[in-house]
Formats: sequence, C-alpha cells, structure tokens
Amino acid sequence: MRTDLVRGHLDGLLLAVLDEAPGHGYEIIERLAARSGGAFDLPEGTIYPALHRLERSGDATSEWSSVDGRRRRVYRLTAAGRRARGAARSDWQAFAGAVNRVMGAAA
Repeated sequence: MRTDLVRGHLDGLLLAVLDEAPGHGYEIIERLAARSGGAFDLPEGTIYPALHRLERSGDATSEWSSVDGRRRRVYRLTAAGRRARGAARSDWQAFAGAVNRVMGAAA
C-alpha cells in the first residue's frame, strides 16, 4: 500500500496498536504490519517521528527499558491517548463511510 494513503491516519493507527499493549518501536512496527495483514509495513523513519509526535502531544509516554542488555524505549498510551484513539476511530469511520459512498462500495 502506498504510504501517502496512510498520511493523516498514522497517529490513529499507532494509538490503536498501543492500546493493545505498550511496546518498543520495532515491536510497534511489527504489530502494525501484522494487524494490517502486511499492508502497513512502514519504515522506522515514518514510525519514530510519529511516536515522538504522540509523546509531545501527551497521547503517549515512553521510558527506557533494558532487556538482555539492550536498551529500548517503550511507548504506552496515556489517558489522553485513549481518548484520542476513540476520537480517531470515530473520525475514521465517518471518513471511510463517506469514501465508500462516493466510490460506490458494496454495502
């Protein structure tokens, strides 16, 4: 899938993946790809700036974790992030419904 189709929806997608469980960047990338059936196999250069944006907005928080001597930054949703995830889901449903009506998708 073209990455430009994801633009504008990436934050909502990441919020949905983080709602499942906290995770480090590579793990989040893998979960996003798995949950989308491989459609959203996005590069680190796309995901990490979005995670940092979610932190700046207060929708996610992160902390360093060490596993087997490897330090990783683990991201998790905040209460504001859970609210933002709900809003992103509602926005997406309205958008997808409108696109389907315009494109003539089967009901």
